[in-house]
Amino acid sequence: MPVPREGGCACGEVRYRLASDPLFVHCCHCLNCQRQTGSAFVINLLIETDRIELKSGEPEPVAVPRSGSKKQTIWRCPTCQVAVYSQYTSARVRFVRGGTLDDPSSVEPDVHIYTRSKLPWVVLPESTPAFRAYYDTEKLWPPASLERLAAPRRARATE
Repeated sequence: MPVPREGGCACGEVRYRLASDPLFVHCCHCLNCQRQTGSAFVINLLIETDRIELKSGEPEPVAVPRSGSKKQTIWRCPTCQVAVYSQYTSARVRFVRGGTLDDPSSVEPDVHIYTRSKLPWVVLPESTPAFRAYYDTEKLWPPASLERLAAPRRARATE
């Protein structure tokens, strides 16, 4: 049974509910995340786009530069400009900002990534995998999460 999770922006205009548990939870220490959040890292809940149910408001997509010439889209509240979630590559998966949850303590990172740029005073728990850059999704994600991502591809292949 999934843990019901809701969240929103600082002013309350944008409110959302996650229709399931996340696929996986990242704690990202990359320089882009540090710059974009003004913090040492960001907690991102990876979840299928269609499992984010907007309860109120409509966040606005903003194209934001990241490493090299790449861009990511960050959806922000049009009023308070809080980043609610983002998309890096696949339109099927969003990265919900953990700090926008009503109860941010309801999630813990499954992995720490881009630790090569981790601030030296941040101490990582030994019980959580950590990688200097990214990692192999197939090796680290739980089988149920891999299945959730694969199901739409298989459905399209049989149509």
